[in-house]
Amino acid sequence: MNRTTHWYCAMGNSVKPSTSVLELPLAQRAEMAFKDAVREVVNEHASHGWPLYIWREGKVIEVSGEELKRLAADNE
Repeated sequence: MNRTTHWYCAMGNSVKPSTSVLELPLAQRAEMAFKDAVREVVNEHASHGWPLYIWREGKVIEVSGEELKRLAADNE
């Protein structure tokens, strides 16, 4: 088992990444993983109605669970 496959199994993801993804540069794979993790957190918060706190225009602001639900619906 190579490091990438081991990492996916350790993270509870039983889907092995495709060979084409594994051939991408590490920085690109890291960015893809980060974006996927953010998407998962936003979807989880939206489904539960929980707020998220983000940095916008030099301040921390709360994005309500209702606003997240609307944004999630618009992106479907």
